Amino acid sequence: MSHRCRRGWCLHVAPPSVRPAFAGAAAQRSPVLAIGTHMRTRLLLSSVAVTLSATLVVGQTKITPPDNKYTPAQDVELGREAAAQARQQLPIMRDDAVTSYIEDIGRRLVAEIPSDLDHKEFRYTFDTVNVREINAFALPGGPMFVNRGMIEAASTEGEVAGVMAHEIAHVYLRHGTAQASKATKYEIGSIIGAIAGAVIGGRVGDVVAQGTQFGLGTAFLRFGREFERDADIGGAQIMARAGYDPREMANMFRTIDKQGGSNGPEWLSDHPNPGNRVEYIAKEAQALRVENPVRNTQGFERVRAHLKSLPQAPTTEQATRTASRGGTPKQGGARPTGRVSAPSSRYTEYTEGDTFRVSVPSNWRELPGSTAVTFAPEGAFGEYNGQGVFTHGVEIGVARNEAHDLQTATEELVDSLAKGNPRLSRPSGYRRASVHGRAALQTTLQNVSEVTGQPEVIQLVTSEMRDGSLFYSIAVAPEDELRIYQPAFHRVVSSIRFTR
Repeated sequence: MSHRCRRGWCLHVAPPSVRPAFAGAAAQRSPVLAIGTHMRTRLLLSSVAVTLSATLVVGQTKITPPDNKYTPAQDVELGREAAAQARQQLPIMRDDAVTSYIEDIGRRLVAEIPSDLDHKEFRYTFDTVNVREINAFALPGGPMFVNRGMIEAASTEGEVAGVMAHEIAHVYLRHGTAQASKATKYEIGSIIGAIAGAVIGGRVGDVVAQGTQFGLGTAFLRFGREFERDADIGGAQIMARAGYDPREMANMFRTIDKQGGSNGPEWLSDHPNPGNRVEYIAKEAQALRVENPVRNTQGFERVRAHLKSLPQAPTTEQATRTASRGGTPKQGGARPTGRVSAPSSRYTEYTEGDTFRVSVPSNWRELPGSTAVTFAPEGAFGEYNGQGVFTHGVEIGVARNEAHDLQTATEELVDSLAKGNPRLSRPSGYRRASVHGRAALQTTLQNVSEVTGQPEVIQLVTSEMRDGSLFYSIAVAPEDELRIYQPAFHRVVSSIRFTR
């Protein structure tokens, strides 16, 4: 069978009738089993405590978003693509204790965005990066990345919420694309590369983004004092409505400032002090008057203690150097390790182009490419014999359907899978199912991994798009772990919502 390789991934070329046609997704991967699966113990910690509080608004400052030549939909596209690249390069923490805690704070803040500034198409996500620098950044359309070092430097939950609220304000005020509107004439694809190069490289002012228009990336992520002041005020307002004291934001800025100097926190280089920052945040807090604010929680203390129990986080430079040498497998590179955590009980929603939305366990990574998108946990994906593989997870894509018959197209898809997996069993039959109200077929295949020689189970679900294309979901798990993954597979397929 012929192969087509992209960035280290080899795509099995399907027969013309089922050749993948899904733009913005990952190259096809052969499902394989990893030997020696080890289910890591997950630390269960309580998340953000719910505290009764009240906000009395006396005279909050009015904020007006700047002029912007981009549409909110373009913000979403830019952020999604740049975030996918960042997740491939940065050491994202897959630790439920930390990620669920940060997500809870983020959701609490996002819920308080003013209705006239709330863009319903935005998808706010919250990743924690396992690096020691005090930093956080948010991308257009909602993706946010919070460094572990930022959490460790904070004295209270309110201080963590303050930095996150500031970043969320940059997003809903659309400062990133407004900045790009002033700074560049480049097309959207160039912007994506520039942003990704900047955020992946560490300190925005120092990094050289290879193969991108770096000046644009810097303009996109580094804001002027006017934008900084608006983000401070906007962040203070959503903090107050969420029950936090905005003065905690100012306290965190003091902490960051104390770490300053020529080698100080990179956050300062990207977020210059507009002047009198502490004073006007305190004034805004006085106008908002939060009674009984959330300052500290047991969740914060437990997460801090948990982080202290872990090995020290590397610097961003060390982490990205390790990744570039193959020490941490990205979408390709190293063979799957087999050390895979069970699916998280928390789910994150992803929007894949204009095709569909889906929710997957929050400890699974999104691996987007040009023909399908794969969601898999750390240790479950990598490269074998020059071919991209995954051992646990779900691949979702769209293929051309020249047969114009669901079962025929499904059988041709199975034929295509069999060419890359010679020990794949043929299905004895198909069961009728439903995906987002559309007729679907479901079948279960047995395979023996070429990597491990161990049995695995492949669950295939197919349906038809409105334009006649074949929509498919391929869920993979080792046979002896199917009972652990089956509930997650069912929930993932049930969450699929077609958007065209």
